Amino acid sequence: MSQDEKVRVSGEETRADPAAPILPTVNPAVEKSEPPKPSVHPAVYIAAWIALSSSVIVFNKYILDPKKLNFPFPIFLTTWHLVFATFMTQCLARFTTVLDSRKNVPMTGRVYLRAIVPIGAFFSMSLICGNVAYLYLSVSFIQMLKATTPVAVLLSTWALGMAPPNMRTLLNVSAIVFGVIIASVGEIKFVMIGFLIQVAGIMFEAIRLTMVQRLLSGSEFKMDPLVSLYYFAPACAIMNGVLCLFMELPKLGMTDLYRVGLFTLLLNAVVAFGLNVAVVLLIGKTSSLVLTLSGVLKDILLVACSMIIFHDPVSPLQAFGYSIALGGLVYYKLGSEKIREYVAEGGRSWADYGQRHPVMRKLIVLGMALLGFIVLLTAIAPSVAPSYDPSGYAKNTLGSLMAAKAGH
Repeated sequence: MSQDEKVRVSGEETRADPAAPILPTVNPAVEKSEPPKPSVHPAVYIAAWIALSSSVIVFNKYILDPKKLNFPFPIFLTTWHLVFATFMTQCLARFTTVLDSRKNVPMTGRVYLRAIVPIGAFFSMSLICGNVAYLYLSVSFIQMLKATTPVAVLLSTWALGMAPPNMRTLLNVSAIVFGVIIASVGEIKFVMIGFLIQVAGIMFEAIRLTMVQRLLSGSEFKMDPLVSLYYFAPACAIMNGVLCLFMELPKLGMTDLYRVGLFTLLLNAVVAFGLNVAVVLLIGKTSSLVLTLSGVLKDILLVACSMIIFHDPVSPLQAFGYSIALGGLVYYKLGSEKIREYVAEGGRSWADYGQRHPVMRKLIVLGMALLGFIVLLTAIAPSVAPSYDPSGYAKNTLGSLMAAKAGH
């Protein structure tokens, strides 16, 4: 190679000691680190919340229903739930770190008496009215009435000065009221006293939610549902206990407790407390759409369970009205823009699924059409042929044939 030619020289330097160990190019600690453990899927929290929420309602109705366990002491049952919740939250506060966030709440005796106790009073009345209503109304009809809770909360915020009245918002929730009115007209087992008690319970719950919203509006009073229960349960248990002492305890005997079963009452309280834990776990895990649709699904499942377990009839008019109320509820909670956005996204996903699985898409459409046809037939059958009796028709036909044969 001539001197004029350019010699390409490597940038690597010659190692001084070939016997020296070679340093690794990859960090061993990073290379050997364990992969992150998979977190629990949000669907698990949603399923737990739906299951526990539905179980509490059905369980309470099963205990109080005269045709089931026949335990007509709703105030005692509510008091028992609150006493158990007080015991459990105190244990969690002392032996675990679950309720450590309570230490960030500037709770004093004055704040407790002026804020917690009044809210607890409305909470107690809401729970009592909700349980008393089970003595008169079906679970399905109660769930239909509860669909008006957002409307009651809206009116309560206006009445207490939390927000200025807005006629457009009132118009948006009018579909809920209209649907519930239709469902009430279609209710077969309508009992006025039960209806008024449930409406009172909804009003108490709306005022409680508004007062909680006002309390939590300050940055220093941020509490999750479990911490709220830690503060509210003792006050509510004392107030309910006083009412129970004068109204139900003189009539309550050990035979009533043994008829229901002590283990049943314990399990009932465990399920009720588990619902509060499920709500805490669910917060922040899902979007507003999923929470709204999960609530609607829970209400529909409760209506179905009421029909299966307690044989509560649901008329076609009632189902129609409840469908309007649920649609209005979804529209009120999400808004038109969010609904359009989710519908467009769902349409794109459905089209993409159809391209990847055309056969399955056709089967799903066919199955949904068949299911809708069966539901429609089930709804209109009692009105189309209310007195049709196949056995009677067969007897009349056979009698006519026998008479004609005897005439010949």
